[in-house]
Amino acid sequence: MRIVFILVLAVGVGLAGFAVSIAKDRFDQYQAALDEQQGAILPTTEIVVVSRQLAYGEQLTRDDVQVIRWPAEFVPFGSFSSIEDLFPEDGEEGVRTVIRTMEQHEPILLTKVTAPGEDAGVASRLAEGMRALSLSVNVNSGVSGFLRPGDRVDVYWTGRGRDGEGVTRLIRANVQIIAIDQIADEQRNSPTIARTITVTARPEDVAALTQAQSTGSLTLALVGVGDDSESGTVEVSTSSLLGEIEEVAAEGPEVCTVRRRVGNEVLIEQVTCVN
Repeated sequence: MRIVFILVLAVGVGLAGFAVSIAKDRFDQYQAALDEQQGAILPTTEIVVVSRQLAYGEQLTRDDVQVIRWPAEFVPFGSFSSIEDLFPEDGEEGVRTVIRTMEQHEPILLTKVTAPGEDAGVASRLAEGMRALSLSVNVNSGVSGFLRPGDRVDVYWTGRGRDGEGVTRLIRANVQIIAIDQIADEQRNSPTIARTITVTARPEDVAALTQAQSTGSLTLALVGVGDDSESGTVEVSTSSLLGEIEEVAAEGPEVCTVRRRVGNEVLIEQVTCVN
């Protein structure tokens, strides 16, 4: 009886030791996985986002924003890290205006809002050294109304060259449109037959486009969204379009005539040619 008791006790102790060993192994695996997961967590930082959808032209106030955690390695360029940076001044002078539609919880960027106290006018969208220029367009020259603010176009001029021959030439490529008539909202989707477009251009480009519009007609060609190709010299004249015309002398039999007066009339008669 005592021997049976000792054997049962020994088996129990062995099983208990085995269970402890298994549990410790499981715990070590769990701890290693936890350490690995903690090491994979990205460091975060604070960033200012909008708390609701905001459309073009709306005023951005402190009630429309909130601060959230964002992966520090992937903070968008031009974002704001605090509400104080976004609104450096109090009152109306510190209010910004939205110039691009933003969805809820989207980061606020410098390119999507005006400076404090400014409205969403065209002047707020001009880069340093650039100017705004309006060009007259119609249904034919304006790509049938499919232009929107934010699109890029190539500008072609049609007129008379130095030799008086008709010519069409690409004068400026990848010109940025910032407004259609009086609309500067890039989120506008409905086509509109525009009468004028407003583009951004350097001062020398403004002079060239103005001269081109006063001496001929302009045609716009829409550039694709992902098209970064550079356009070279493009020029087509009437002769190059139709091809060169050869002047061929007419060939045929020689015709000889004589004049004969009958009364007061002069008659012309065809006769056989004599060399």
